[in-house]
Amino acid sequence: MNFNLATIKIKNLRLRTYIGINEDEIKNKQDVVVNVKIDYDAEKATNTDDMSDALNYKTITKAIIKLVEDNRFSLLEKLTADVLSIAAEHSSVRYAEVEVDKPHALRFSDSVSLTLSCNKSE
Repeated sequence: MNFNLATIKIKNLRLRTYIGINEDEIKNKQDVVVNVKIDYDAEKATNTDDMSDALNYKTITKAIIKLVEDNRFSLLEKLTADVLSIAAEHSSVRYAEVEVDKPHALRFSDSVSLTLSCNKSE
């Protein structure tokens, strides 16, 4: 049996960062929730059972955490695009999608989110 396309999902990664343009947002870190979906060619990993042939989601997650927590962002678009760049950077990635939620950004709503994706197989 040949298993080619694998999907990794990093779900509800809760982080804190400076995000926004209002004075309060510039001075205080806020919660963000990051969800990542990565499709990659896992044929070699499924055949060898060797970590060096797989996409390391722990490494990707650590890079996302460092990016989000160590930087400031005015726009949700920029934050999401930067996370997507990390998710899509490995050569075996065919498709990546990132959704970033900003909880309580609007009164009366649970959150505001933005989703960006890239398809490297086209």
